[in-house]
Amino acid sequence: MDRHNFLAVDIGNSWYKALASENGILSEYQIPNAIALFDAEFYEKPYDDDDIVFEDNLIVEVKSKAVVDRREIFYIGKGAAKQRDVSLTAFNNQKVDEDRTYLLLFGLAGYHAALQHPEETEITYSIDQLAVSLPTTQYKERKTRLKDKLAGTHTIIFHKVPGLSEPKELTVKITINDVIVGAEGACAYLGLTRDQETLGIKNEELVKESQKGIIIGDLGGDSVDFVGIKNNKPVASVEGEPFGINQFLDHIIQRVSKKEMYRFDSRAELEEKLAEGPSGWYVEPFAGVRKDISKYILPQLKSMAIKYLEHFDRVRSSSSEIKGAVRYIAVGGAAKLAQKQIQEAAAKWSDRGRPIELTFPENMEKLNVLGLMILAKMNQLKREKESNHSISNRG
Repeated sequence: MDRHNFLAVDIGNSWYKALASENGILSEYQIPNAIALFDAEFYEKPYDDDDIVFEDNLIVEVKSKAVVDRREIFYIGKGAAKQRDVSLTAFNNQKVDEDRTYLLLFGLAGYHAALQHPEETEITYSIDQLAVSLPTTQYKERKTRLKDKLAGTHTIIFHKVPGLSEPKELTVKITINDVIVGAEGACAYLGLTRDQETLGIKNEELVKESQKGIIIGDLGGDSVDFVGIKNNKPVASVEGEPFGINQFLDHIIQRVSKKEMYRFDSRAELEEKLAEGPSGWYVEPFAGVRKDISKYILPQLKSMAIKYLEHFDRVRSSSSEIKGAVRYIAVGGAAKLAQKQIQEAAAKWSDRGRPIELTFPENMEKLNVLGLMILAKMNQLKREKESNHSISNRG
């Protein structure tokens, strides 16, 4: 298994989180879901390449059948978030149909390949198994289309690469041999119950509880993905909703901009501040001026927490297959940011006679990508068994 290349990418509406395994060595990446058109006229040339971090300056051109317009050049990730014309995700966007999905995913894969081959400027890189996720609201209808668009060979050209001589370009040709798509939430269950190395069950208690029923609520940027687990398998009748933290982040950003004259570069910048906790909830609109922005943050997190529980309550009541569930689990980056507010809201629900006791597992923001890596390895084993069976039959 260690001789294969695996790439797992949680294509979130706030962040792209990736795990890459090459020859058994794991690499971890995270970039904001942000793109911006590159315009050479406005590119600020640095005094020295040592001032530039490659990860913060990813300028990509993607040649792929998956991308409609193959002529444009884009900033992606952290570099895009600093641009005036940064494009963030729109509400209820359809990931499979949008160029941004492929620009970010191939750009991230190309960046990983470039780090593995630092001495080369024309790199050929092969991925045995790519595992990606879709919200439950898009999974059933669109997973095959996503697989078809991702499989094959794609060319990523990085521009203005620090440390390279003019024209400072780096080309990565990536071949993706096989793709598997997982549903967000269901992947988190894999991450909770399976071991990364052996792929065997590591949480017998949770698997046993699944005999009666488990509901996982994966709260992300623009979707909350509910998955019902019964007898260690997802229940088809449970699905998510187009609801997430981004609308609340946008409201905070607008209020802080209007009232405090401070402009966040992106939702990612605000999310990083939220992750610091209340001690970090300050901005500096002018040098030496420090403004407390908790009065804009707390009402939004409380409002999101209440609506999240309302969705949870609706889901546990709506599916006959999962009625009687014995455990409710909160996962996702947004759930981690608002854990305190969700717990406070849940206590009020208990006072009103409708208790929702949620479990907040360790690494709840990474469970989907951990599950995707497990899915990639399991799919590779399945393919190898099928291949061996075919050879055995021919023999």
